[in-house]
Amino acid sequence: MTESSPDTESDEPDVGFTLVGQLPEPEDPTERARKLVHQVARDLASLAPQGWQRLDAAFAMTVRSQHSLVVFSADQQEPVQVTPPPEIIELVWEHRTLSAQLGDGPWWRLLLTLSRTGEINADYDYGDEPFPAEQLFAAEDYRADLETFPRDSVPVWLSAYAAHADKQVRAPRTAAEQARVDRRNDVRAQVSEAGLPALPLMAARWAVLAAAFVAVGSELGPRSLPALNWFEGARGSGSSLYLLPGGRAVLSGGVWDAPELVAAYAAGGPPTALYSGAPSWVAAQVLNHRAAGGMLSFCYWWSDGRWYQGDSPTADRIAEAVPGIWSSDVVAEIVTSLLGAQATEHQRASVESLVAAAEGGVLTRDSVVEVFADGDVFDVDSAYFSLTVAGVTAQAPEPMRPDDAIAAVRAHLDDTAADTSAYPPEELHAERISVGWMVFVPVAPGELAIGRAIYYVADDGVLERSSSAVAPSVFAEEFAESFYARHRSVIWS
Repeated sequence: MTESSPDTESDEPDVGFTLVGQLPEPEDPTERARKLVHQVARDLASLAPQGWQRLDAAFAMTVRSQHSLVVFSADQQEPVQVTPPPEIIELVWEHRTLSAQLGDGPWWRLLLTLSRTGEINADYDYGDEPFPAEQLFAAEDYRADLETFPRDSVPVWLSAYAAHADKQVRAPRTAAEQARVDRRNDVRAQVSEAGLPALPLMAARWAVLAAAFVAVGSELGPRSLPALNWFEGARGSGSSLYLLPGGRAVLSGGVWDAPELVAAYAAGGPPTALYSGAPSWVAAQVLNHRAAGGMLSFCYWWSDGRWYQGDSPTADRIAEAVPGIWSSDVVAEIVTSLLGAQATEHQRASVESLVAAAEGGVLTRDSVVEVFADGDVFDVDSAYFSLTVAGVTAQAPEPMRPDDAIAAVRAHLDDTAADTSAYPPEELHAERISVGWMVFVPVAPGELAIGRAIYYVADDGVLERSSSAVAPSVFAEEFAESFYARHRSVIWS
């Protein structure tokens, strides 16, 4: 709403008295509210520094608390922040009280802008969306405000914030007690038919989307860590996927205006059946942070190769709170869109291969480079790191044990029917080199052996034969180069 009205002089004489028995007409609340906004704007302008061009003010209030912020800005100058004096705050208090007569309760935030040319814009925030953290008061302040100014309807997020009473909090002790009660009462979790992808696919797709948003340098979008994936949507919905030992997981979150929450708070409290039949490990530490504020609208847990749930909705009703993990095609479409209009056909064609490789756990750095080829535009290293910690990349071989290296050489000698009369397999010895083991039969003290067999066994199982005629340092270096060539795309450097 934009307001601007110059003061005008009245042609009526100021008689300075009121006839006996005649009371002044009460001022219309709407008109009084308008005048107050203009007065606040004028008074704030009087505080302006030299050269200012724009004023932005935000006032947040309840009957028990207030927070105000006023900023003056101008081109090529640092913004100047000013604390409004009590006289201005009193005018704003009056305006808020008046606003209670003009609708279903007073506003909670007044946002005011004023240009140097005199254009005023006033917006009244009734909590349609969650308030910024710095302008959010304690829950008891909103409860007091609602008692003073009862309303026909309260935004669901604010109802939850003011009245959740920790009913969704599930501390480990509480979780264990509830699980025992459920067992005694034969309360079982439902096998979920919400339409969620299987956990391995969900986690892999989440990781690809997270890496893509990291690659393009976006602060938005999903993210992945070794045991935690999370997502925050633009409108206040979001979720988390915790990966637990034993192939278990918990997916939980909230759609900020979910009908389940609206119905629950209208009835006096948040839903409590989200954890019906849940095991004890579905506890606070692996639940989305919305549980602490009573805004959790879904919870599923993965165990024994299946998703389970209590009273949670189907997938179509949580889509706003999770990234696009519903199918490989959806993931590929999102990643492709992030590449922008300048993406090459080769990049676009490589996206599907990248998604498939991640789902199979065999993704390599080369696959990431194929998609995010331009190092000046995309951050390949950070994207690949994100995929690595998410566990969807092909991994370099683990170091082989010396006994396994010796066993590999013995098997080779058997397979090739080698003459072992002077080279007894039971005497084989293994010495570690950078990428595997050097295996040989040691020469007896005082004995000189020329051309005696030396076997090199890499950590990936590749075996090569050399002899004592070739310096081990020379052969081992070439052996290592071959190993790195085989695994260059998955060895972190």
